[in-house]
Amino acid sequence: MRIAAGIRGTTRIQRISLIAAIGLGAMAATGCSYINPQSTTMTVSPSDGVRTDLGKLELRNMVIVSDGDGAEGRLIGAVFNTSESPITLTVNGAAGAQTQVVVKPGVPVYLTKDSDEALLSTVKTHAGGMETVKLTQTGPGQQTSELGVPVLDAALAEYKGLVPTPSPTAEATSTSTSTATATATATATANH
Repeated sequence: MRIAAGIRGTTRIQRISLIAAIGLGAMAATGCSYINPQSTTMTVSPSDGVRTDLGKLELRNMVIVSDGDGAEGRLIGAVFNTSESPITLTVNGAAGAQTQVVVKPGVPVYLTKDSDEALLSTVKTHAGGMETVKLTQTGPGQQTSELGVPVLDAALAEYKGLVPTPSPTAEATSTSTSTATATATATATANH
């Protein structure tokens, strides 16, 4: 009642100004949702990995587990084929590193250490960074895309057993062979 009595004693211009101020205040309070996208309409990856769609392939929770800086890396995640024909997914990484996975329709491929293993011979990004890989799908229509994939190491417990163990290189093998030959020669010389 007091507000109504207070408005009666004002001029028409003051009343219009008061109504406009109330209207602007209401618009200001609700304006954020008008100009900003709603977060509930955005698709996000709820885990450490990233997701993308490439033609008829759906890649989910993709991560490279590696010590990085030139070490070998294991690509983990899930790949789904929504077509009616098998599709080959080729992943090209740094320094010519490449791996391929055949995905049958309706049968998800889970890239892990124990099932379908997808190894990249070289990962140039250090652990904690993003490695850019080139994805190519061949099958019903060929498509190519690039994807930034997080590189994680054994710092997190769930990835400890997934870091690829380095295989002996030809240089290490030849060094150990040379050492063994030198030891055998020295032993034979000492025995004569």
